[in-house]
Amino acid sequence: MGTQTFIDLFAGCGGLSLGLRRAGWTSLFAVEAHPDAFATYSHNLIRETVAWPEWLPQKAMRIEQLISDHRRNLKELRGHVDLVAGGPPCQGFSTAGRRRADDPRNRMVRHYLDFLRLVEPRLVLLENVRGFTTMQHDDAGSYAAHVTEELEGMGYRVWSEMLVASEWGVPQRRPRFFVVASRDKGLEGIDPFLRMRVGRRQFLGSRGLPIGKEVGVAEAIGDLKTRGTTLVPYRGGDGGFMEINYAIPDAPTGYLALVRSGASGSPTGLRLPRHSRVVTERFNKILKTCRPGVPLSSEDRSRLGMQKRSLTLLAADKPSCTVTTLPDDMVHYQEPRILTVRECARLQSFPDSFEFLGPYTTGGDRRREACPRYTQVGNAVPPLLGEAIGEVLLALRNLAQDSGDRSEVVEMA
Repeated sequence: MGTQTFIDLFAGCGGLSLGLRRAGWTSLFAVEAHPDAFATYSHNLIRETVAWPEWLPQKAMRIEQLISDHRRNLKELRGHVDLVAGGPPCQGFSTAGRRRADDPRNRMVRHYLDFLRLVEPRLVLLENVRGFTTMQHDDAGSYAAHVTEELEGMGYRVWSEMLVASEWGVPQRRPRFFVVASRDKGLEGIDPFLRMRVGRRQFLGSRGLPIGKEVGVAEAIGDLKTRGTTLVPYRGGDGGFMEINYAIPDAPTGYLALVRSGASGSPTGLRLPRHSRVVTERFNKILKTCRPGVPLSSEDRSRLGMQKRSLTLLAADKPSCTVTTLPDDMVHYQEPRILTVRECARLQSFPDSFEFLGPYTTGGDRRREACPRYTQVGNAVPPLLGEAIGEVLLALRNLAQDSGDRSEVVEMA
């Protein structure tokens, strides 16, 4: 089969792009509005994007700007793009926050659909939070129903399903809503999500991951603990932060071997948080008195004098809760602290060779619009989940292409 190409919209730092590439897809280009997230994407992925078009600057860009400035170039891509993938910003749909129908981020769905009308890819992949299926759209019905109707109006067959990342080897129970749409003929009777589930055992087994149980937090980040290790000044050199002096495992297995593959030395992003004495004491109480693996109850928060609504003590032997953009949503399963960027990235299934750029955190007035490292990690599609669905989409595209080739032979005969 020939090369199968994709474009990643709202690409963030590149989690979905990385997964699709590892599944065998070839990237044409990516669109990302935040300079810090695009810097991370560029640092890790652009040097491997051999087909980036000459007319498109390699810089952060909003999708509406791309459509406005390069409409003719995008139309010329018709017939040359196999897949457009991406997830419009999900914060406006999240049930964890205040959902507002007028949130400007919700308009990104319209821009996503406008892009599809211009490029007319053979396959479409859309990812978003669970709230995408319940948030009401202006035309009545949910955003998920609206997108399905629009895609069907463009001539696509549409499938959708809620996927949980931990079922595909990610050490995190992250439920996400996926939409797959296809223009290709010859796929009648084929459900991509059913094929994905049928192939799950083979997918996990081929990567050395357990099939009968989920990957737990300790298996993912146990080699990054501070206990029993030496702390050294943070290599970034700012503000007196410390990090562990990482010892490379002699013979990693399972999940650790997977994320360490391709990494020649210590991973980046190991800067440890600096908690006040009060916070450290509170975290120690949480470690001693709270139930691991579930959010703190209102009684726990009241007893601990906490105003924060969402905090979970991680369980060592189970996948984590959803990694969010806020690092203080989780407490380490064994140590009185929040996680490092690298530990969050491990829970998202990023390999240790993947480096994150930009500030670690951003507070104050800039917090709403900034995209620091923790935010980049929390917003990403887990690369391992992207790889799983990417393999199924690649098989569908090859199947449709093969079916089309056979039809041409029959017609010529």
